[in-house]
Amino acid sequence: MFGSRQSKFSAGTILFFSVSMLLKCYFAWHVLFEDGPSLETIIREIPIILVIFCAIEWFATRRKLLYYLIVNLVISILYLSLIMYYEHYGIIATFHVLGQMDQAHAVQKSIFSLIHPVYFILFIDFIVLAFMFIRKQTAKKWLQVFNAPSSRKLILGVFSVSIILCALNIFPNSASMNETVKAEQMGLLSYEAYTLLADKQPDPVPFDIITQEGIDKLKGITETANPVMFGAAKGKNLIIVQMESFQDFLINLKVDGQEITPNLNRLANEGFHFTNFYQAAGQGNTSDAEYAVNTSFYVPAVGTASQVYANKDLPSMPKLLEANGYDTATFHTNEVHFWNRDDLYQALGFNRYYDKNFFGEDHSLYFGSTDDILYAKTTDELQKMDQSDKPFYAQLISMSGHHPFTIPEDWQTIKLPDRYKDTYVGNYLTAQNYADYCFGQLIDELKAKGLWDDSLLVVYGDHRGMPLFSLQDKDMDLLNELGMGNYSDKKMLNIPLIISSPGVTHPAVMKQLGGQTDIFPTVANLLGVSMKDHIHFGQDLLNQDKYNLVPISYYLPTGSFFNNNGWFIPGTKYDDGTQYSYSTELPSTTPVTTEDEFNRVNELRLLSHSYVGQLPDRTENKTQSAVPVPDESK
Repeated sequence: MFGSRQSKFSAGTILFFSVSMLLKCYFAWHVLFEDGPSLETIIREIPIILVIFCAIEWFATRRKLLYYLIVNLVISILYLSLIMYYEHYGIIATFHVLGQMDQAHAVQKSIFSLIHPVYFILFIDFIVLAFMFIRKQTAKKWLQVFNAPSSRKLILGVFSVSIILCALNIFPNSASMNETVKAEQMGLLSYEAYTLLADKQPDPVPFDIITQEGIDKLKGITETANPVMFGAAKGKNLIIVQMESFQDFLINLKVDGQEITPNLNRLANEGFHFTNFYQAAGQGNTSDAEYAVNTSFYVPAVGTASQVYANKDLPSMPKLLEANGYDTATFHTNEVHFWNRDDLYQALGFNRYYDKNFFGEDHSLYFGSTDDILYAKTTDELQKMDQSDKPFYAQLISMSGHHPFTIPEDWQTIKLPDRYKDTYVGNYLTAQNYADYCFGQLIDELKAKGLWDDSLLVVYGDHRGMPLFSLQDKDMDLLNELGMGNYSDKKMLNIPLIISSPGVTHPAVMKQLGGQTDIFPTVANLLGVSMKDHIHFGQDLLNQDKYNLVPISYYLPTGSFFNNNGWFIPGTKYDDGTQYSYSTELPSTTPVTTEDEFNRVNELRLLSHSYVGQLPDRTENKTQSAVPVPDESK
């Protein structure tokens, strides 16, 4: 069969590349799906591959092998990309992620750190082919096989059957809520094709019927007539620090008696420390966290907030505070164009942004200058802003704790035991210890410059730092040693929120459920700024503290959420979803959420997307770049 030039159907070509693709499918499924590959994998994946191969057989009269190799290479790269993305984010990426490719150069260290040598098994067939074609006689025989003429009737028959099987894989499973379940039921390639060609977002809710009263009703909360602590920090400066990849378990954590975050520990123990607090970031990660905190809206269902919503005239914390007499600015040592932040800051309405052009590239790490440079130069600017007769709102974006957590040895501020060396956990703890060391310098500078007593300081993590999907057995052993026990979705997505201000806050561990969208209304209450006429999807954690619903975007399947009792991950719908209780952090046979909550969470997300999507486009470019003023004395 492999040597016959008279083959009516190019069986050798189809068979070789089909087997090659199937082996790659099995490898990808082993990484991406909890149950791994099975016999059903063949039914899920081979039909769409045969559709592509039949198209080559039908249309390619010359250079058929070249087209097979191109398809093989594209699919191999796709599988590699899906595996790497899953290792970092825990989801099955779609073509929408390709919109982020222009950002890849800035995160190349993170990307390269995700590549494991075993992944190159996806390209081993190219080595096999190269070996086969080294000898001229062998190459000539194989070219005869690959270029053998095909029976069009047989090609049409295989193509038709494959199309039917593809349709049977795709359409019965298109209504599934859980993207991972959907990809497994459809097959990876069919799922990618479906999201590219047929995936449709729900129709938006009419703008004029979206009200705060309706949102509060869905959330199960009521407005407080006389809110506690309203205006307790009135007239104070607001400083919000977003800590990169910072999870709550780091607070008060010790390794062999050494505190990992001593400065943040002191701040948490002196002020309000919210321990049951979760990230709201989506595909945009750090920039999504900035968006959620400054708007109290949920991040978009598809894409990043900084790209999807940056053309909108967004109601925001900077705009509301400016209307109440505040100057506003945001500080970030990276290039402002990364994640389209220049447009995002215009949409949010900051008066100024400070980026790499201001901070320079001294003491650079990952994407820009380290946090010690960020805090030193920022506090100089804050001191200047404080000389005005108006208070200021400044948001500082920390970056030294960014993946891949490779702090140069001579910068490290802690010496971990040898068992942590070259582990994900060890690198993460070392990076966060360095970020905390820099944060201590911020506190010192605020006090030295006379800013501490007259400021409200808010600190939170932007998103998880240690994904479940990237940890090796040794890392899990180290986490168990640190008292983490079962490292669950809860621990992974649990970030700290710390609020501190002299004369306003006091030592308190706050156990009410919260998320990043709750920061805006909570801060507004403390500053004595009303949000009565400002649509928001978060809630004031100091007053509406008995009940909350916190949707999780992107890092868990669509429809996932936390409530007061635990969290929920849907299957194809609510009925076949998985319940998790806080007490065990394991799947629970006793429901801890209700279908009504599930429906309300999905309605809240739809309302947020509908509201923001129908906001008017912005027409004014107000936010200005802040650049260093030359020192004329030099």
